[in-house]
Amino acid sequence: MKVSELPYRRVTREEMTEGLQRVIGRVKAAQSVEEILAARAEYLSLTTEYATAQSLSYMRYTINTVDPFYLAEKDYYDEIGPEVENLALQYTSAVLDSPFRKELETVLSPILLRSMELQRRSMSPEIIDDMVEENKLVSEYAQLMAGMLFPFRGEQLPRPMLMKYARSADRATRRACYEALGTTLEAHSAQLDDLFDRLVHVRDRMAKKMGYENFIELGYCRMERMCYDAQAVQTFRENIVRDIVPVVSRLRLENAKRLGIDTFRLYDNEFFTPGGDPTPCGKDDLFAAAQKMYDAMGDVPGAFFRMMCENEAFDVESRPNKWGGGYCTEFPKFRQPFILANFNGTSGDVDVVTHEAGHALNAYLIADNRFALELGCGGMETAETHSMSMEFFAWPYLDAFFPKAGDAERYRFQHALDALSFLPYGTMVDEFQHRVYAEPGLTPAERNAVWLELEHKYRPWIDFDALPFYGRGAGWQRQLHIYECPFYYIDYCLSTMAALQFFLLSLKDHKDAWERYLKLVRRAGLASYTELMQTAGLKVPFEDGSIKAIAQQMGQWIAEHQV
Repeated sequence: MKVSELPYRRVTREEMTEGLQRVIGRVKAAQSVEEILAARAEYLSLTTEYATAQSLSYMRYTINTVDPFYLAEKDYYDEIGPEVENLALQYTSAVLDSPFRKELETVLSPILLRSMELQRRSMSPEIIDDMVEENKLVSEYAQLMAGMLFPFRGEQLPRPMLMKYARSADRATRRACYEALGTTLEAHSAQLDDLFDRLVHVRDRMAKKMGYENFIELGYCRMERMCYDAQAVQTFRENIVRDIVPVVSRLRLENAKRLGIDTFRLYDNEFFTPGGDPTPCGKDDLFAAAQKMYDAMGDVPGAFFRMMCENEAFDVESRPNKWGGGYCTEFPKFRQPFILANFNGTSGDVDVVTHEAGHALNAYLIADNRFALELGCGGMETAETHSMSMEFFAWPYLDAFFPKAGDAERYRFQHALDALSFLPYGTMVDEFQHRVYAEPGLTPAERNAVWLELEHKYRPWIDFDALPFYGRGAGWQRQLHIYECPFYYIDYCLSTMAALQFFLLSLKDHKDAWERYLKLVRRAGLASYTELMQTAGLKVPFEDGSIKAIAQQMGQWIAEHQV
């Protein structure tokens, strides 16, 4: 069935309350493991309906953020979500406190019970009102950013369309793009500061009500960090500063000189090769090329992508009032993944049918996993490993995506350097969030000062040239994740480390690397991130010095493949 035809029905507060209370009672009264498993089956049925309705309403809201019906539906789930989550917590607690817990760990999964423990540590009835407030603030931010138009050379452009000019071969155009971006964001700076200030304080308030020192520990519980903590992440960031930043700084400055750039400005950061961004084929040809690629990867990937196309499970055109980011979600009742993106004619369009489709392929492969609804693919660092790695496994097929001679090779160079360059930025975002939530009383100006300090630490090769908005350290405000999902961004960095290792392995034996990847994808939700990395034979980046060799090998490959 086409995604546009999937039936939507509001799942009400009343039916979820009645159903979940009944399930909780059944678990508490259970006289055997079998009775708990029967109650869990009812719980899964209820949550399948709820998750599907919530996901459908959110998807239809994001494709048009001013649609009054789906805006109201999204707001409804934002309002009742914390109440439903509280009832789910009561179910979780009943399972965890059951006298049959040890037997349940054997019959079900230790990973599932560990996830339940983290859920219990991330929720309390006393923070329900705060969670509702947080949801409203996130929605307000999303609507503000989705509705924002940027005047550029006589046009009013949504942000994704504006940002294609950030990759122009013409330096004056790139500068004009960032000036237009910064000027418009500057005009909304007071609103952006106010929204974030309120988000920081409501999150800090929730954490303290639950007995935490600040939001950091609560944030880690909400992200369900099963196998590492803030200290491990700090070691990872230190590894990045010591072993990745110098390599990236050298490569970016050397590449800039090769491109005729003496002083590396922020508006040069998306410019990698002579001629600017490699130009992919148009949408129809791009999807046809992607189908051939997935067919070549195997029968299962081929069938997956064909299903996605037949069910029109993509919305990729950029337009006003559409949510400005990209994501993959799924509708559990219909076993249907869905991808939203904003094509703008740049090489980023190729990433949609590789990165986001990597997420969707995982959802397709684990749909029969009996823990898929409760655990998904595991943590978000695991989810992003699927997508980031797929970008690199697409390399042998890139000539079909880039019809102009030499563009595929330019894309490979750009992709590798961009991926390595992302690691300092991503860890900078993470340290910024740790600093902000450790000191929730920082003023907007003080937060901007922290961001500028971190820019010099993580991206010392960039000169901001007094650009509006960016020059005063407000550039973090365009990063959706900082507002919408705190502590998520480090997952992209952890997954990039996995993707780079798969890439280096593929240079030696592509088939072996691909088989390791598929093994990891199929085990998603059945093991922790560190266990999955070890299963695939990859280094876990939390040990001191663990990424030095990867940095050196990637730096060498990039230096030897300049185009």
